Amino acid sequence: MSRRFPVYFLIDISESMIGEPIQQVEEGLANIIKELKMDPFALETVWVSIIIFAGSAKTLVPLQEIVSFYPPKFPIGSGTSLSHGLGQLMFELRRNIVKTTMEQKGDWKPIVFLFTDGVPTDDTRGAIAEWQKNWKGSVNMVAVALGDQTDVGLLGQLTENVLFFNDNKSSSYKEFFKWVTASIKTNSIAVEQNPNHFDLLDMEGGTLSKVDLKKEPTNKTYVDDHYVVIAAKCQNTKRPYLMKYRKTKDQSTLMWGQNTMYKLVGAFQVDQSYYELSDETRTTHSIHTDKLIGSPTCPCCGNQIAFALCQCGGIHCIDIHSVNTCPWCGNQGRYGVGEGGFNVDRTQG
Repeated sequence: MSRRFPVYFLIDISESMIGEPIQQVEEGLANIIKELKMDPFALETVWVSIIIFAGSAKTLVPLQEIVSFYPPKFPIGSGTSLSHGLGQLMFELRRNIVKTTMEQKGDWKPIVFLFTDGVPTDDTRGAIAEWQKNWKGSVNMVAVALGDQTDVGLLGQLTENVLFFNDNKSSSYKEFFKWVTASIKTNSIAVEQNPNHFDLLDMEGGTLSKVDLKKEPTNKTYVDDHYVVIAAKCQNTKRPYLMKYRKTKDQSTLMWGQNTMYKLVGAFQVDQSYYELSDETRTTHSIHTDKLIGSPTCPCCGNQIAFALCQCGGIHCIDIHSVNTCPWCGNQGRYGVGEGGFNVDRTQG
């Protein structure tokens, strides 16, 4: 077997990634694999793995040669446990990377592409310390901040290669993933002449830029305050869904003296893997509905109201013309419209 060039994608699938961001990542990775399969040298040397993390982490695609690689669908989970993501990555590196010995030549130096759009919702100090001690010198990591809410100061503790992507147009995502593909191709060829070679290609167009880490403080919050995500269930299908709100910068939406408001992005179906990838030990955070602008329809069954609160505390959809059943506790009744807002549990984002 020829020497392998391992490429790992460590991808944030927290609730703030739901909607267009995760769809663009899915499409982008599919295009990366398609392009690599057409490159003779990459086809011979590049092996790819995908690791995902939210409140917990898992290996979505084990390390494998690209000829047999099939791009997966990405689930969504609650929380952004970077420590679990790093832990899973280090576990896979220990298990899979072939080291050079007197008897054999091992794998080329791996590349890790870390994609995240928020701040960790856990204590990352232990995982970062382990990475710095055991892996930082033997793995080339590129950390990509997908948007201006990412804690780039913390990413700078993992790698000097921290990039900022701040353009959510579909065309910009396509150009970004073309850049990733070209970087993999270039480095997979260059290591043949210089095993320690690693070079980021020029980033054109202003969509992608290298972060000046000296100017970026580290954020230690354990809840992503740039988004509010509310977990709910459809009473008809029993499927979970998420309502995503983004912090608004539009001063015209700031009402009743509130300092921070969140505007609806949309409501999105998720499957049962959402619970499997969520942080079971997370603490409860709440938000008052007066801070939330907009209420969606149910993405599962089409009920016009997707944001109703049962006395058990569960959020679900309702039909205002019928008796409704809470999918969380089974309670039945008709809902009315109360005056003023109320506190609801929010996820970690």
